Amino acid sequence: MSGTPTLSANDAASKRNAVLQRIADACTKHSRNPAEVQLLAVSKKHPVSAIQQLYNAGQRAFGENYLQEALEKMPQLPADICWHFIGPVQSNKTRSIAEHFDWVHTVASLRVARRLSDQRPPERGKLNVCIQVNLEGELTKDGVSAQEAVQLAEHITELPHLRFRGLMTIPPPALSFERQFEMFSRVQRLAEQLGVPVDTLSMGMSSDIEAAVAAGSTMVRVGTALFGPRV
Repeated sequence: MSGTPTLSANDAASKRNAVLQRIADACTKHSRNPAEVQLLAVSKKHPVSAIQQLYNAGQRAFGENYLQEALEKMPQLPADICWHFIGPVQSNKTRSIAEHFDWVHTVASLRVARRLSDQRPPERGKLNVCIQVNLEGELTKDGVSAQEAVQLAEHITELPHLRFRGLMTIPPPALSFERQFEMFSRVQRLAEQLGVPVDTLSMGMSSDIEAAVAAGSTMVRVGTALFGPRV
């Protein structure tokens, strides 16, 4: 993180406003309410100072991929930040994730879900979770198939300390809006088939915000467009 440029206050506000405008424009174009789409700032590998500048600009939800990095940052930042874990969940790290995060986007097995539920401190309330869907069965990405997601969602709703919110996906890179939209739409249709309540579709990043919003995303995970490139 030492090589990552620090955002100035003006840069942070400007970048955040530009992303929010992209979301608003996409919502207008596709008859969506901008209030239905939350911006999650992906702060992995970015310093505490940059996160603080975005916080000062009004951002409250931040996503981290690496547990140890996140645990080092959290005590240095305001207590009202909503922390989202968006990296692969290893079984030996579920306790710390359950204790320190408000959301987990990347549940991909019933074993992990059970551990998160069992290890969630009751005083923190239920942990919000999404199932990660691997659209194309990519070997380099975690996630479950559409069929597995249906079964897993049913089991998660029965776990006492989890609140099932919906689905998350990281589709293969696609250059065209049409291809991006097609892949995100598959997740939207899957959500309708789960048979349990869903209020969250965590999909869309800096390069495909518009297609994700068009397909029904309720939360876009944006890093580069907010913080600039990691170096």
